[in-house]
Formats: sequence, structure tokens, C-alpha cells
Amino acid sequence: MRYPLIAAALCLATALPATAQQAGCGGNWSAFVDGVAQEAIAQGRDAQAVKRFTRNLRQDQKVLAADRRQGVFQLDFTTFARRLISANRMQRGQSLSREWDAVFDRVEAQYGVPRGVLLAFWAFETDYGAVQGDFNTANALATLAHDCRRPELFRPQLLAAIQLHEMGDFDPATTTGAWAGEIGMVQMLPRDIIDNGVDGDGDGHVTLKTSVPDALMSGGKMLQHLGWRAGEPWLQEVQVPAEMDWSASGLHTQLRPDEWQAMGVRPRSGDWQADLPASLILPQGHKGPAFVAYPNFNTYFEWNQSFTYVLTAAYFATRLSGAPVFDAGNPDPGLSGAQMKELQRKLAARGHDVGAVDGILGAGTRAAVRAEQKRLGLPADAWPTAALLGRL
Repeated sequence: MRYPLIAAALCLATALPATAQQAGCGGNWSAFVDGVAQEAIAQGRDAQAVKRFTRNLRQDQKVLAADRRQGVFQLDFTTFARRLISANRMQRGQSLSREWDAVFDRVEAQYGVPRGVLLAFWAFETDYGAVQGDFNTANALATLAHDCRRPELFRPQLLAAIQLHEMGDFDPATTTGAWAGEIGMVQMLPRDIIDNGVDGDGDGHVTLKTSVPDALMSGGKMLQHLGWRAGEPWLQEVQVPAEMDWSASGLHTQLRPDEWQAMGVRPRSGDWQADLPASLILPQGHKGPAFVAYPNFNTYFEWNQSFTYVLTAAYFATRLSGAPVFDAGNPDPGLSGAQMKELQRKLAARGHDVGAVDGILGAGTRAAVRAEQKRLGLPADAWPTAALLGRL
């Protein structure tokens, strides 16, 4: 099963002001397409190329349906990680690491991104290129740019796709990918391809769907662009004591290894990987798995906003780099989707900003849970349990 990365939500491309984007969304489809064509020409695109690209654009209702039902996965970290990280994916990753050894060496030399990190993205995005999506990319981007939910994210991508077409690297009739417009083995959006695409095989084109060197080199350059720091770790498994100030856990706190050591936190194996500020992550509370996240971990959030996805991708990268299977511990059972919604309603009634009542343990809900745990004298580890729900 493919778990797509919605990189569009984190696109760093320069967009039109929000008012202009909103003015161009919705309404008559033909008028919308004409407006996109005029804007592309105003940006310097060739009029004939624009005409070829836009003349057959169609709305795709399946894209809208996928957009409406998307959501961060509600599975806990252990379940999610075990579902995604199969023995086959481990073996396939190790095999591909050997097969494309020279390319991975080039990526690390030029962009500082270790092979394990790229292999994990490659695996989760498209199962190492096997499942890249079959949505017509031009229609998907046009549909989402026309829709008034997030036009400021998708209209620039549609215009970038027109630019790629003019460059000879995008056929609006045949280019396919994920429903949100991502293309190729590591699922990159058109603007990101223009900014970070690399011709890794030297054929004069950036072909992310079929060229492994192009895909890996481009993914490495994009991660460097997003802030990856060469030579630094990203995630390390640790052991925590039976008692400590659990409110210090979470991405909001960064301490040096000696400070964590003074609180009883120890690497599960080996030594601390770097003397860098790090956050203690307890995805299922103080009785479950435990990690420290170094500054490079934050780069993952520039690619995807799902905490569980990000942690799983970062952990899988450590496994592909030789780390052992994590200790799942014995965490208190989490809440069901219905219970999580009930908890969110109770937290909102107490004045906490949890965002939408959607049953998802997002950053706002975690912060509210930690605050209420602290108020009630419970371990403030941001892991919601039935005990907390009952106390509220």
C-alpha cells in the first residue's frame, strides 16, 4: 500500500499574493484556464507552448475526492512503522543501495544526504519506484488550482508545469503521478523539479519517473535546499528513566546530550551521535519507544507535516543505516478515533487550540494534552490515554 507524501502542503515556491490566487479560483472552468494561460504568458512562457498545455485541461473529480479524504494517519507510531517497514522493504533497500552505490556516493558527496535517508523516502513514496501514481498530472494540478481550498499552493505548481512543458520535460497528455501533482520515484512537484532537478545520468533531461540517478540526485539536492546539514545525524534511539520531568519531552525543548544524560536519558546502544541540541521524542508516552531528534530531523517536516510519517521515515533511515529494531516498550493504550474527538472537544472547551476536531493527534492536541496532564498531576508526556479522558 502506498502512503503518499503531500509535498504540496509544504511547497516553498514563490506564489502570487493570496488575494490574487483566490480571485483566480472557482467559477467558470474555461475562464479559469484562460486566466492561467494569460498569467503564464505574462511570466515569459511561449504562447504556443501555453496553448498546447492548456487546450485539453480537464477537471478530475477523483482528485477532489482524494483531497477531501486525505488526513494524517491515526495509527500509533509502532503500528504505523511495523506496517510500512517490512522485511521485503529492508532487503530491497539494501539491494538497491549496493546496485546504485556510486550514485548514492555522489549524492552524499555533493549534497551531504546519506543513502539511508534517500532510500527511506524512495521506499515510502513509491515503493522504490514501483507505484508512482496514475493521475494525469496536468489535470490534477489544474483541478486543485481551480478549487478554492488551496489555490495559493497549486496554481504556482500548475504554472511551473507549463514551464517544464516548454523545456521539453513535461507532456500534459501523458505525464502522470500522485493525485496532488507529485511526479517520479521520490515524488517531486513541478516547481521543485525546476529548482532542484538534476540530470544525474547525463542525457540532457531530468526524468524522475524512469531514471534512478536523476531521481536520487534530485531528491538529495532538494533535501539540501530544505536545510539538511551534511555530516550530522537526524535520529537516535534512547532509553529513559522510570521517572523524570516528562514535560521536557517534545520538539519544543532542545538540550545537549550531557543535559539529557543528567536527567537519566541514555543511548540505547553505543554513544551519543553528536554534541548537538536534541529533542526527546516519546511518540507513545514515557512507557513506549523513545528517541532523540537532532536538528536534521526538522528537515523532514519541510517535506511532510505528519509527525508519525516523519518519525517513521527518519527511523527507517536509521535502520537502513544499520540501527537495530526499536524497543516498543509497554505503552498505555491510545485512544480510538471517537475517543480522540471527544478528548479534542473537551480540550477545546477548556480553551485549548487543538484545530479541527478530527481525531488526529496533531501538534496542537499534543500541546493541550501535555498542559492538562501537568495541571492534573499526570506524567506530562503528551500521550492521551483513557485515564486523561476520564479525568477531564
